[in-house]
Amino acid sequence: MPVHASQDAVPSEGPANGGPLTRRRFLTYVVAAPVLTVAASSAGGLLAPGRAHAVVPSPPQPENILDLGDVMVAATKQAQDLLVLEVTTDNRVVFRLPRAEVGQGVTTALAMVVADEIDARLADVDVPLEDARQDLGTAQSTGGSSSVRSLWDPVRSIAAEARARLVTAAAKQWDVPARDLKTRDTAVWAPDGRSATYGSLTEAAAEVSAPAVSTSPKPSAEYRLIGTSTPRIDARSIVTGAAKFALDIDVPGALPTVVIRPPTLKGKVKSYDAAAALEMPGVVAVTDLPSGVAVSATTFDQALKACSAVQVSWGSGTVDGVSDADIKARLAAAIPPMTPAPPLTQRVDATFSFAFVNHAPMEVGSAVADVQSGSARVWVASKSPTGAQSAVAEAVGLSAEEVTLNVIRGGGSFGRRIYYEPAVEAARVSKAIGRPVKLMWTRNDDMRHGRVRPRSHHQLRAVHAGGEVLTYEHRMSCVELDLGSGTGQALVDAGYVSPTIGSAFFSLSQSCPYNFGVVSESLAEVSYDMPTAAWRSVYSAQARTAEEILVDEIAKALGADAVDMRQKFLKTADARAVLDKVATEGNWGRTMASKTGQGVALHAEYRSTAVCLVEIDCRGEKPRVTKAVMALDVGRQVNPSGLRAQAMGSLMDGISTVLLAGNHLDDGAFREGSYSDFKYARQADAPLECDVYLVGGTGAPGGVGELCVPAAAGAVANAYARATGNKPRNFPINF
Repeated sequence: MPVHASQDAVPSEGPANGGPLTRRRFLTYVVAAPVLTVAASSAGGLLAPGRAHAVVPSPPQPENILDLGDVMVAATKQAQDLLVLEVTTDNRVVFRLPRAEVGQGVTTALAMVVADEIDARLADVDVPLEDARQDLGTAQSTGGSSSVRSLWDPVRSIAAEARARLVTAAAKQWDVPARDLKTRDTAVWAPDGRSATYGSLTEAAAEVSAPAVSTSPKPSAEYRLIGTSTPRIDARSIVTGAAKFALDIDVPGALPTVVIRPPTLKGKVKSYDAAAALEMPGVVAVTDLPSGVAVSATTFDQALKACSAVQVSWGSGTVDGVSDADIKARLAAAIPPMTPAPPLTQRVDATFSFAFVNHAPMEVGSAVADVQSGSARVWVASKSPTGAQSAVAEAVGLSAEEVTLNVIRGGGSFGRRIYYEPAVEAARVSKAIGRPVKLMWTRNDDMRHGRVRPRSHHQLRAVHAGGEVLTYEHRMSCVELDLGSGTGQALVDAGYVSPTIGSAFFSLSQSCPYNFGVVSESLAEVSYDMPTAAWRSVYSAQARTAEEILVDEIAKALGADAVDMRQKFLKTADARAVLDKVATEGNWGRTMASKTGQGVALHAEYRSTAVCLVEIDCRGEKPRVTKAVMALDVGRQVNPSGLRAQAMGSLMDGISTVLLAGNHLDDGAFREGSYSDFKYARQADAPLECDVYLVGGTGAPGGVGELCVPAAAGAVANAYARATGNKPRNFPINF
């Protein structure tokens, strides 16, 4: 129960516009809208896997047939009739985006698609984030590098439909054939030079039941924005401070709140004494939570200072006494035996270990909540808003329909914002003290009690003879990945994956891009009650990094060049083209000084391919990546500058997790508590040169957000091995 210093009533803003947008209210809104409001009516089918080229051909793996992005495409298709584009009377084209914007630039990419298809100026297109809507379900989840890929068809369809209705309305108004009219610059134009803005036509267009021109999306030859490097539409607002993050939301009387957390993971409060804290300036209330003790005050500074005055007696945590060495031993023991190599063959074996890694987004976990009798409103950056909405409702004893959850932009995620603990904590405190609150995790909270990429262990074996790889095995074990909330549970609820979520995600994401004969890949999870989470690339950032290191070692065993060997065994010509681009632009094989070296690695997932080549200098106190060359084939390139930015960010993730960044578990608690000891790569660790090339560019878009991390990490590890002569086996190397 909360302990209050005062209980003054504070005015609060309740659910907007009469409450959450249900399916019935939504359809009523579409039908009754006085302006043009169009719902999606069609979406493309699943993408087909690429053709294999024979060496010793490998049969297709599950990821080649159906991957996580395909699942998200299917989920979006199921809910496509609930995606809406609106043209307002002030000449704005508005598409409410059912995805999270966490810095990846998806709002810009989708604004470009809308503007190109409807023939509007980009400056006239708004892409606000959609509030949580239970009727959208999984279609509102952000993950699997699927946002642009899953929305590509439905967004173009609704924009094309809107364009056709606007043209039809103008044709009726001017009494001219609709086929003679053109659209550009958010207006319809007649052959005689007359024009009408979309805003002036929107009410008439809303009355059009059968457009007089085609409603099909335009051919790619007519694109004017798609494929053109475009600055982010929110860049100015972010750098000037105008952009709103969760703690920027102005709710009258919202009390800054922080939480005192246990010394070890998931420790519980046995008792606490808040008397001294409540005497301190500005302190309003102290509230016990399942996760700790919350302190609410008139400023964050006052709340933080009061935390030290609360006397808390803690119970044990869930992994007290457990350290890295204990987990590493259990993971090694969980690996099943490898298949014995047949007679007259040779084998290449390798064992790898990857540490826990924090997500460490720049913006820590935070949320604003206002819980009242019979309703609640929450503001949070969430990649699984319907899950967050349901969790908040359960925590405060309401139905999901009684909770309005506003999705706010997030300052980074990398998988962290699939989970929504800050929203639930804020709602609990708000209900307990009867006041709206702004709850913020500290950096220490985020590092020591936030979620981490699970520690993993890998055993790999390739059997070869006569210059051919005959069999390839990869046995991975990891601390159980908590996918039971957020996107993972949403996929289970929707029937797309089985309740054994980790294995399902592994099979939907992992496939070997090489013809290595009989390929076997498996995952064994070891259960610990600790806060784990998907981290950028989910399993691939570890599994494929290990595999690309092994590929280099296979090449050495075969007496082959690492690039030549990959070219020989790659399954598709598209992948070979990306590899060739990097090898050429990066001057692969050039003479390097002692203790420096080149490394290359490839990753194919999300119907896309990435290759990275780096050069590393190991002559100083710590290794430094000095140059990087990357190439991507992601199908249709919506915003090339955004794609390059994603690749460069992934490169920094690869440098960090291979050379520098990890989290130590000591006796049930994580050691690292801030950026000062969590060694994510700084500017001084960035390469002096970095070039990103885009190849391909036809067809539908593939995924890119998580694509480049395994390629970057594998390239850094392989470059380190060449420069030092040491085979890297434990990551990060400088742990």
